[in-house]
Formats: sequence, C-alpha cells, structure tokens
Amino acid sequence: MAREPLVDGHGRRIGDLRVSVTDRCNFRCQYCMPAEGLPWLERSEVLTFEEIERLVALLSSMGVRDVRLTGGEPLVRRDLPRLVGMLRPLVDDLSVTTNGFLLERDAEALVRAGVTRWNVSVDSLQRDRFFELTRRDALGRVLAGLEHLATFPEAHPIKINAVGLRGFTEDEVLPFAAFAREHPYEVRFIEFMPLDADHAWDLDKVLTGEEIRAAVHEHFPLEAEPREPHSTARTYRFADGRGRIGFINPVSEPFCGDCNRIRLTADGRLRTCLFSLNETDLRAPLRAGASDAELEKTIRDAVWRKELKHRVNDPGFVQPARTMSAIGG
Repeated sequence: MAREPLVDGHGRRIGDLRVSVTDRCNFRCQYCMPAEGLPWLERSEVLTFEEIERLVALLSSMGVRDVRLTGGEPLVRRDLPRLVGMLRPLVDDLSVTTNGFLLERDAEALVRAGVTRWNVSVDSLQRDRFFELTRRDALGRVLAGLEHLATFPEAHPIKINAVGLRGFTEDEVLPFAAFAREHPYEVRFIEFMPLDADHAWDLDKVLTGEEIRAAVHEHFPLEAEPREPHSTARTYRFADGRGRIGFINPVSEPFCGDCNRIRLTADGRLRTCLFSLNETDLRAPLRAGASDAELEKTIRDAVWRKELKHRVNDPGFVQPARTMSAIGG
C-alpha cells in the first residue's frame, strides 16, 4: 500500500535508509573503535531479519527506495544473503558496506541474492600500514575478496572507501589514485569524522578532500563530474578517461542541504542524522505489537524533527555517544 511521501520539517523528501544489521566488527579501526573493542549488544537486543523486513516494507511504502546494509561489519551475520533476498523486492537499490574480510566467502551468495552496489573499506594498500590503522593483518585477504567480487559483472560499480587522516593518508593518495586507474573500482576518500570511540577526533586531524584532490590532480589531471542530487560524493574522472575517483567531505563541505538519509541501528533506533544526539526507539513498539499505522506515526514524527545540519563545525558541537560502529556507516 502506497503512503504519503516521508518528508522532514525542512521540506526534504526522505528516500535513503542505512540499516545496521549488527554492531559487531572483526576489525578495530583507529577512527572507529578502541583496540580492546566495545561491549557488544546481546543477541536479543538486535533486530531480527523479519523485524528489519517489516520496517523496510513500511518505509518503502513511504518512498524510501534505496537501502544500504551496514554494521559493524554486516558480513559477520552469516545468513545475510537471506535478508538481502527478503529486502530486494521492496526497494530499487540495495547496497552493502563492508570491510571486505569475508568477501571471498560471501560475495557470490550476496550478489546472487540481489546486492546491487558495493562499498569496501580499504584505508591503505600497504600491509604494515593497513595493520597499523585497522589493527588486523588482513590486507591480502581483503584484496583477494575484492578481486573475487569483481568477477561478477552485476556487482559493479564497486567503490573503495578510504578515510582521510592527516599524518597518515598523505602517503596513500597517489597509490590509491594509481589503483583507481588500474582496477575497475572507484576510490573514494572520506574525511575523518568525530565518531571515534576514543573521542580523539580533532579538526587538525582531518585531511580534507580538497587537499587530496589537489594532490591527485597534480599527477593525474582530473575533470569534475556533475553532482547528483542527494549525493554524498563529489566525483571526478581522470582526464585521460582511465577511471574515476571521489571525495566525501562532510567536515569541510557539508552536504546537509539536500540530505535524504535516515538510519536504523542494529538495536532498532531510528536516527535522522549521523550526528544525532537523540534517537527514536522502533524496536519496543515493534515487539509490543504496534500496528503499521502506529509505527508510521512514530517514524513521521521523528523524521519531521530531522536536523537541518550536523553542526560539526559549530562552536559547542557535541559528539554523539554512539560510535560509527554502533550507528552504522
């Protein structure tokens, strides 16, 4: 049953949902988690696939047509292809963000189940530096998984995400640019955001997208592509036609004005901004037997209050209590 479109109080029509299927992760990336990890949710606290399906079906009827499955690391839920099969008929686009560690195991099943787009996090192409940042000696396994994924034509486009950290990423920029020219992937640099568990974020640690773009352009001339509405990335093609590269600049160039995204955490909280300080519990009414009409009202009320912008650059900015791994990327 089609419903009225889902619109926030600033007139933005919501069409994109990020669903965290777990808070668990097999990496310990410095910009996200402490070395010792974080306390995991109890299994009973995590939404079941059937609960996720019901919420996605309801949101789909309100115009949400793009869904991204995230974590934690979503592939640690071994039956993820089952969820993909449940959700695929409900949406136009179903994507996955992963660290790639389990791609060799799961890529084929997920592609066959209907994943249409992929984002794989790779912060360095050097084994020792990859280990330094992720605290896992896993680069070879991730690259092998990527290579396996790329063998499926329907898996493309495949995007590689690298977080831009000052004092670290400068040495990765040109190797990644060359990688984007030699492989069928679009490398995208994402500015370091204040969502780390150690609360060590500082503006001085952000290597901006413009700095990275200029460094790439000096060696490999770039040509800007038009920005698609609601897009988080500014994309460029290499002037000689060999590949593309992108920049996601939420700190230096916020794209809040036409943001159409909401997020669902693994424990069933609706977040209207990545940096929200407030959440809306959907798990409790779901498990208490709420009707679709009741859930719809709760969702609409929360979305109407969606933040105008994230305020990272404003005086007095307060970092959310949840880290990226607990929110969902």
